[in-house]
Amino acid sequence: MTRVPGSVPPRVGSGSNGAAAAGAAAAGAAAASRAGTSAAGPASAAAPSSSTVPRGPRAIDELDVLIRARYPIIYVVTWEEERVEQQLARIATTRNKKLFVWTCTQGIVRAGSEPQSSKSGSGSTSDPLAALDTILSHVEPALYLLKDFHPFTEDIRCNIATIRRLRDVAYQLRDTYKTIVIVAPMMRLAPELQKDITILDFKPPEVADFNRLLDRIIEDVKDKPQVKINLDADGREKLVHAARGLTLREAENVFAKTLVIDGKIDADDVSVVFSEKQQIIKKSGLLEYFASQEQLDTVGGLENLKEWLVKRSMAFTERAAEFGLPSPKGVLLLGVQGCGKSLCAKAVSSLWKLPLLRFDVGRMFGSLVGSSEENMRRAIQTAESVAPAILWVDEIDKAFAGSGGSGAGSDGGTASRVFGTFLTWLGDKTTPVFVIATANDISHLPPELLRKGRLDEIFFVDLPSEAERVEIFRIHLEKKSRVPDGFDLALLAKRSDGFSGAEIEQAIVSGLFDAFSHGIELDTPTLANSLAETVPLSKTMSEQLSRLRSWAQGRARPASGTIATGSTEVRRKIEL
Repeated sequence: MTRVPGSVPPRVGSGSNGAAAAGAAAAGAAAASRAGTSAAGPASAAAPSSSTVPRGPRAIDELDVLIRARYPIIYVVTWEEERVEQQLARIATTRNKKLFVWTCTQGIVRAGSEPQSSKSGSGSTSDPLAALDTILSHVEPALYLLKDFHPFTEDIRCNIATIRRLRDVAYQLRDTYKTIVIVAPMMRLAPELQKDITILDFKPPEVADFNRLLDRIIEDVKDKPQVKINLDADGREKLVHAARGLTLREAENVFAKTLVIDGKIDADDVSVVFSEKQQIIKKSGLLEYFASQEQLDTVGGLENLKEWLVKRSMAFTERAAEFGLPSPKGVLLLGVQGCGKSLCAKAVSSLWKLPLLRFDVGRMFGSLVGSSEENMRRAIQTAESVAPAILWVDEIDKAFAGSGGSGAGSDGGTASRVFGTFLTWLGDKTTPVFVIATANDISHLPPELLRKGRLDEIFFVDLPSEAERVEIFRIHLEKKSRVPDGFDLALLAKRSDGFSGAEIEQAIVSGLFDAFSHGIELDTPTLANSLAETVPLSKTMSEQLSRLRSWAQGRARPASGTIATGSTEVRRKIEL
């Protein structure tokens, strides 16, 4: 028999002969053939390195392949123990193996057995060293699922014996039909184990998984007359896509919650699903879930930007994916303060029916070396875990002001590293997380952010035109429970030349105070007087505004109309 170089022959008992060894080797080769690999594949796989198996569309099948290739120890990173156990049970049945489950409270028990009946007999295996010894003592082919074993694989002094024992077990399991599968929500791996354990990222549930779950729930309640199921194809797609990013257990809980709240399941229950995602965001402590009530109709002007956003409102659906459309990456809103950039970010959440996550960069920075970069990575992982979602980075020019230039070294380069992590993610991300970044000062914007491919578009938000100011007055007067037709909106729009939307809103608030103090109803003269008393930002910072407009010419798309010229006509001043 010719051995494949680097392979480990199957273990042969003390009473076996050469023919038995040849038969075992042939069985191993047949198993390799069933796995869809060459003889050299499993042979080299018998001694795996620390390389991580990438998360792909068939990560569940990858677990089956690794077991059939006889990788001794597999580390699955996921919160969903139940899904992993179900998958291992199917593999064990198919391969005629037994499945055992270990926990630090129950020890090693046969999968499917009652914990109470096996607790007394397996109490001694609660200790990790005893559990590993028991695994080695078993002779029959089996799979061993170790739940939450990560505290014992961490690089700390008290784990020295367990780590050494794991290395011994990995070596001795190579020529057996036994496999250890560690499942944990996070990866904790000592350097000594990196060549003996294979890491597998277990993919989150897909749309098909949520559809099957929803079908099962509907089947369970279809005989209950008090429960109403009102889901057409579009409503079902909205509900299922809203659940993306949740585990199956979380999705099952939130679907049951909708039934308890109103006794029905329909497309309007998307908001209940978002409330479950809100819990995930709160637990992270790095992102803020922003419950927006704003609608796109409450944003005055910005017609070009609105049209661009409406065109992409269906970009996260299955029909868009089948059409070949990629998920939108993001947009940068650059412009004058108070002109609706942040308001647009809030309105997009309502338009697209996606959760809005506010990304406060200040929360990322910690006092310990390396903690800021780690916080950034955790924030990104949290956003991806609840995708599809909208990530709102407000005033990004101030957030990353120290990432370049003369101030880059004042913090030891921390801001530069944090910003670099964010930029890399922007360029490489594949999850449907849409980024809305707003900025006021282009001088603080790093040029790397403006490169095509990281964001889809850059829009310049200028001061509202006269027609847009009429619309803004109408919107804010309606918000204050006033009838806009009772005001001379054309006159007010002319008197508010150079005002931003926020300044118009504050002028209305000031007029309300004046009217209330005089015991009269708000009217056009009161508002005109309030406008006359307000000095807009466009006058106090006219030079900066001209510079901003000049930069935007040819570099950014106008959010409405066209970009005004940067220069203003100089008029002669005459004393009479």
